[in-house]
Amino acid sequence: MPISIKTVWSIILSVTLSGACAAQKPMAFNPDEKSLTDIQTALNNGQLTSESLVQAYLKRIAAIDQSGPTLNSIIAINPDAIRIAHQLDKERAQGKLRGPLHGIPILLKDNIESLDPIPTTAGSLALKDNISDRDAPIVARLRSAGAIILGKTNLSEWANIRSSHSISGWSAVGGLTRNPYALSRNTCGSSSGSGVAIAASLAVMAVGTETDGSITCPSAINGLVGFKPTVGLLSQKYIIPISHSQDTAGPMARSVYDAAVLLNAMSTLPASPDYVRHLNNTSLKGLRLGVMRPLSGYHPGADAVFEQTLAALEKAGAVLVEVKTIDSISDISKNEFTVLLSELKHNLNAYLADTPKTVKTRSLAELIAFNREHATAEMPYFGQDLFEAAQQSSDLQSADYQRALANSGKVARTQLDSLLARYEVAALVAPSGSPAWTTDLLNGDHYLGSASTLPAVAGYPHLTVPMGTVQGMPVGISIITGQWQDSKALQIGHAIEQETLARQPPRYLLNIP
Repeated sequence: MPISIKTVWSIILSVTLSGACAAQKPMAFNPDEKSLTDIQTALNNGQLTSESLVQAYLKRIAAIDQSGPTLNSIIAINPDAIRIAHQLDKERAQGKLRGPLHGIPILLKDNIESLDPIPTTAGSLALKDNISDRDAPIVARLRSAGAIILGKTNLSEWANIRSSHSISGWSAVGGLTRNPYALSRNTCGSSSGSGVAIAASLAVMAVGTETDGSITCPSAINGLVGFKPTVGLLSQKYIIPISHSQDTAGPMARSVYDAAVLLNAMSTLPASPDYVRHLNNTSLKGLRLGVMRPLSGYHPGADAVFEQTLAALEKAGAVLVEVKTIDSISDISKNEFTVLLSELKHNLNAYLADTPKTVKTRSLAELIAFNREHATAEMPYFGQDLFEAAQQSSDLQSADYQRALANSGKVARTQLDSLLARYEVAALVAPSGSPAWTTDLLNGDHYLGSASTLPAVAGYPHLTVPMGTVQGMPVGISIITGQWQDSKALQIGHAIEQETLARQPPRYLLNIP
């Protein structure tokens, strides 16, 4: 079961009393709003150790995640985090640095497996014993790069694919995650805990996952940089799946630089570029950006901030090209839904069959039965109509699935390629979505729309960067580029970020003032 915060303090105390703390007494460190560069500078100067850094984050988690504002963003703490930090401090003292993530605590969304002694649950009680004793390849790469897996973050249960009436940010294991900008507001899904935790400086960075909007929406709503890379750039092995044609992990951070460092470490393609190296090489002057008007209009406040951002980009020399019409995405969305249900059944059955024997639900059908049997805990607010529809969906060899696949991914790729070429633009930009809605336990999400579907279905890069706030609630600007143009998206996003400096830290208010 997940490690409690009381257990965290027992771990800290036992490690300290056993003499595991470094001989050097590092400075008192407040991790609030500290960047990767800030922390690495302190580590390199001997002003901070990784062990004391982990302790500082654990103290902050206890203070504001499990008490105080009670954000409820972290579902489990890694009991080995301090021991791992101590070992990495030894390596640093010996001059053995693994790279910019050496000794840096990060968080994983709780659908990503890690070798640590904590379960991977997807927020479901059916997987409370899913301790697989294996790292997802992206986690193995992070560990090799010196990152410390601090713990797992809460999420919309089953990555928001269980019910069409779901409450984003809620899971049976983790409960309800709350927005640090206004606690009554939603966190969006499904990487909600990752978004909240990094907005609240509970770790340096986090890894989220997306099928359609689950990195970019919680990032935008929580004032973060969130990057959904080209599908296939990062390995999906040992990550609880929905769709093999759309799923991907991705970084969530408080800056484009930090996100690019995390992406560098996770990339499993042998020919991947250095995503950090060229961040400062992109100027807004003369940069052609396609303004996707059909992907705005979801919220007047977000539209107003978008217009202000466009004016700032134009003043800095960007060339804005109006994209006033695009082909209807309603057919793409309809076909996407068919694809997701069929792939969910196929992929989840395969995943559950490969879990440890301690996991008793070993198929989607058994999972549906489990939820019915444990309805009081698993379904107090919403049901599982999407699971039931997936169970009845066509298999991957069927004509229905093949037709839907051709009319979703292929059509979305053709449409984005056409827009980028026709308007001769480096990227397409739009509001990432609306500000956070009020969490409603009775009626579910009040989702107004976003820019996520086209790049999600196409499998193309989609970056969101903070562009300002509406009544104190963050909104983001989306940057969409072509397939494998991940570096270009990050470079453009970095240029926009540095020009606008729009991110504001959370204030932990109960409601919008």
